[in-house]
Amino acid sequence: MNTTSPTLEEIQNFEGKYPKQLWYLFFSEMWERFCFYGMRGMLVIFMVSELAMNDRVANLQYGATQAFVYAFTFIGGLFADKILGYRKSLFWGGILMIVGSMILAFDPKQFFFFGISFTIIGTGFFKPNISTMVGKLYKDNDARRDAGFSLFYAGVNLGALIGGYLCIAVANGSMLTSIVPEHLRWNVAFGFAAFVMLISLLTFTQTQKSLGDIGLSPLANLGKSKRKTLEIVTYIGSLVIIPVIMTMVSNTEYTDIFMFIIGPASLLYLFYEMRNFSISENKKLLAALVFIIFSIFFWAFFEQSGGSLSLFAAHNLNNTVLGIPLDPNGVNNSANSFFVIVFAALVGLVWLWMHKRKIEPNTVVKFGLGFIFLAGGFYVFYYTKFFADATGKTSLDLFTFGWFIITFGELCLSPIGMSVMTKLSPNKTQAVMMGMWFLASAYGQYFAGILGANIAEASENATNLEKLTVYADGYKDLAIYALIAGVVLIAISPLVKKLMQEVK
Repeated sequence: MNTTSPTLEEIQNFEGKYPKQLWYLFFSEMWERFCFYGMRGMLVIFMVSELAMNDRVANLQYGATQAFVYAFTFIGGLFADKILGYRKSLFWGGILMIVGSMILAFDPKQFFFFGISFTIIGTGFFKPNISTMVGKLYKDNDARRDAGFSLFYAGVNLGALIGGYLCIAVANGSMLTSIVPEHLRWNVAFGFAAFVMLISLLTFTQTQKSLGDIGLSPLANLGKSKRKTLEIVTYIGSLVIIPVIMTMVSNTEYTDIFMFIIGPASLLYLFYEMRNFSISENKKLLAALVFIIFSIFFWAFFEQSGGSLSLFAAHNLNNTVLGIPLDPNGVNNSANSFFVIVFAALVGLVWLWMHKRKIEPNTVVKFGLGFIFLAGGFYVFYYTKFFADATGKTSLDLFTFGWFIITFGELCLSPIGMSVMTKLSPNKTQAVMMGMWFLASAYGQYFAGILGANIAEASENATNLEKLTVYADGYKDLAIYALIAGVVLIAISPLVKKLMQEVK
């Protein structure tokens, strides 16, 4: 590899569809997402089977844990913007995630909330900044940016596919049973997450020279010792807060208080920053807020996958797809990622093809379509109840088809959402806006936990067949709400398009 760092100009004037730096970030993110989705797929099942929580409490707990993960991406984005820079922030986050996963691999029952707290803060420092660096590889008006984010998103999902299936399948005893003794299944599953996070970090450190000045310290104008002091204070502060996170995650009522504060506080901070921007820039930020608010609803429904759909998969699905025996929870946790990998590049190319012919739908309409696909998928989940046997087990094939439909919804919304945040944000607030995009996911996760808990509560003390009916009817309600949100978005698209001005 070339030992001299390229200039930003050289990076952004790349030939072909994708800059080479995108591939390095792709692999770093891929292994980090293996770690994250592997953990996510295990949480609810671990809490129910190993920590003896009931379904309702496990859903709330899941919502709280995931909400904190995404809420910390906002805080991580803030510290990256103001103190650490994207690279140091990413490195520190990776270290914390490795430590958290190793604690869980050592003794998940004893140290569950302790290990989870490390991974929450680590993800907060890692996640928003790698996406922001992808945005920096492109000039502001480069039409290839959406395709770049779609490819990056395929990397995210490759990690999610492998980690999402492997970890829970090993923990459930559906995979590697001859190698992993029964009493160590959960330890090994959590251990996988630590190992791949190490690969992610090494990939980044070995290739970061190719990024030129992207992601270096924002405090280059300060003296070295002052800069070091601020960095060290940030590192120490993120360790000191771990006991606080432990307390808040293990008691969901504290999560409620936190969520009541962090959202309004981040909005106030944004409005405070908006004083320094022009009217044109502020209109774009208002458009970004429309995307952020609607994405909360999208993720609240979509993220049933880690909560109520995990329990639905465990209790109510048989274990074959097209005649192939598969772990139902592994399928629930990874089918979406599989379909993203197969179709992400294709959808990206469709947008490029439509762009060339000047018939590409605008971003707001794409968002609306995302909700309509989401509604279709949840309607399929509802429809599984008509295929159930007397024991309350239903078709994993049909369930997988539901994820197939939802995937197109996600591809209309998520990679484009990241891309549009970088387009609509003035340079000074890029990581903050990316953080707010992930904060919307935090609220989505939080509400997902509450929705899942309500479904679980309605089915307490029911037979397996009755449980299936309650869960399926809950998914039908979500399908209706998603459809309404999609129609509203398409209806207001001309107004939002005006706020976006020249941004497509």
